Amino acid sequence: MIDVQSVTRRFGAHIAVDNVSFRIGEREVVGLLGHNGAGKSTMMRMLSGYLEPSAGVLFVNGCDLDTDAPVMQRQLGYLPEHLPVYPDMRVAEYLDYAAALKRISRAARPAAIRRVLSLTDLGDRCLDRIGTLSRGLRQRTGVAQALLGKPRLLILDEPTNGLDPGQTAQMRDLIRALASEATVILSTHIMQEVEAVCERVLVLHNGQLVLDQHLATLKDSHTLMVRASGDATAIRRTLSQLPQVLHARIDSTQGDAATLRLELHPGSERDRAAGNISHALVGTGARLLELRPLLRDLDSVLQELIAGGPARG
Repeated sequence: MIDVQSVTRRFGAHIAVDNVSFRIGEREVVGLLGHNGAGKSTMMRMLSGYLEPSAGVLFVNGCDLDTDAPVMQRQLGYLPEHLPVYPDMRVAEYLDYAAALKRISRAARPAAIRRVLSLTDLGDRCLDRIGTLSRGLRQRTGVAQALLGKPRLLILDEPTNGLDPGQTAQMRDLIRALASEATVILSTHIMQEVEAVCERVLVLHNGQLVLDQHLATLKDSHTLMVRASGDATAIRRTLSQLPQVLHARIDSTQGDAATLRLELHPGSERDRAAGNISHALVGTGARLLELRPLLRDLDSVLQELIAGGPARG
């Protein structure tokens, strides 16, 4: 669906995106992450065809954006972080205007507008002037215009800005539903949004792609937490000798129960390690109380990746 090959974007001497390459398949939901100035907005504008790269090539659904941007844009739904809207226009009027820009035929527009009003729960507001809407309702209007024409690619920049918790939950459900028929790129500063809807993350820092990984793999710390009753020192010694365990340490003790942190060797099978741990504890006479993987927090992972220097671009 998307093929980005060695893309760079300069603004004068300033490099906003620096030699970035990645591919995104059909109906993937991908989070595009990075601090302010990392290059996310520049990358999204290039993917939308509204900004040309200084070097490299971008293909979206087989279209070379250097030569076929108008063709691709008819298959695109784009919600920029600061969507320009017209405060004097009514919601339905604005959506009709946006549908015309997407070259949706006059005959097809009423059905297209009704569809996006229903998806974004704006039916009761279709005759309200945009200038009278709350920030959350204006944001939903922006999402509605992005959904016009049943796009095959959706680029959403901070789609839950201004939404209350109930509306945020609805937006998450909507993004999941849209993923059955479109590729979705989601840029947000809210890590819970990424964890709720994305299956893969791309992280930009200083204009460079520093991470491209599936979320489940990214959150796996290759560490198991074990809580067991018995002699903590003997338990640690026994578990340290297991072939999958690289390092074992006692995290805490409470009464006769101890919590241990087991770092596994890279490439070790976690399920096999868990079975060996259970068997070894039974052999020592200890009682296993809890065994669980330690999952990394996405926000902490992001902080680790981008630590050490200001962002650019």
